[in-house]
Parts: sequence; structure tokens; C-alpha cells
Amino acid sequence: MSVAAARRVRVTVTDTWDTIALEVEPGRSLADIKRDAVLQATGRPIDPAEYLLKFRGGLVLDERATVADLGLPDGAALIVLPARRHPVR
Repeated sequence: MSVAAARRVRVTVTDTWDTIALEVEPGRSLADIKRDAVLQATGRPIDPAEYLLKFRGGLVLDERATVADLGLPDGAALIVLPARRHPVR
């Protein structure tokens, strides 16, 4: 029996334009990855509904899906961005 290997993913958080490197297990949910990346980039917890997750330019509609479900390859790049536009001051 083989054990699925962890994958490295890079998550860019547009609030800070930081790229967070995470090592994730195939069974990890995309919502958890989003939450962890924003927490590391901003230092504050988030309301998941306030942020969207994109992979390969497309919106991830079901963040309950796992890394394996989405087929994230090792070294995949994700983007986390606010669900609503922020006013420019």
C-alpha cells in the first residue's frame, strides 16, 4: 500500500501580494489552504466568505474539495483574492 505524498503549493494572497509556500496532504481541503495562507500573509483570521480561491485562472467553486479532488500537482499556484472590490482611497 502506498501513501500519497504531500505536495507543495504556492498561494498568492492579493491583500498583501505575498506568496505563501505550504506543504499540503492530498486529503486537505481547499478551504483550509485558503484560510492558512491568508492567516500567514495578513496575521489575522478571515471570514471564508470574504475571499475567493482561484486555480489556473478559474474560480474554485467547491472549496470543500480536497487537493486530490482538484488534482493539484506539486508546485501548483493558487490565488486568494477578496470577494468584493475594495475602494481606492
